[in-house]
Amino acid sequence: MRTASEPGPVRGVGGVVHDDRGRLLVVRRGRPPYEGHWSIPGGRVEPGEDDAAAVVRELAEETGLVVRAGELLGVVELGAPGAEIVVHDYRCELVGGTLAAGDDASAAAWVTAAELRALPTTPRLLPLLTAWGVLPD
Repeated sequence: MRTASEPGPVRGVGGVVHDDRGRLLVVRRGRPPYEGHWSIPGGRVEPGEDDAAAVVRELAEETGLVVRAGELLGVVELGAPGAEIVVHDYRCELVGGTLAAGDDASAAAWVTAAELRALPTTPRLLPLLTAWGVLPD
């Protein structure tokens, strides 16, 4: 794993979560890059942390929800000013908690596909969710 002082991509994780009505969990980013845009919750993997632990921690921090990490859906390379980030996105199962935005998220919501399409989203979010077969019906 890369530390902040080492060259190379930063490893990140994201979680794709659906509620019992099939809606998708999304957060509005509260910080750059893409501040104000909606995406799936996630963040950096901390030193010594595996992906499953990181996605569980990040979703709890950003949404107040408890999840169980499942299968890897895909890997996305993101170019950010001064850094390359490689995000491993996982399907997650909702276990508990109460939805509330926190940490890097300025808002959190459950959305349908139509609602998501009406929001300003991060680049490539909709095509990736569609390709992975996880965009809500």
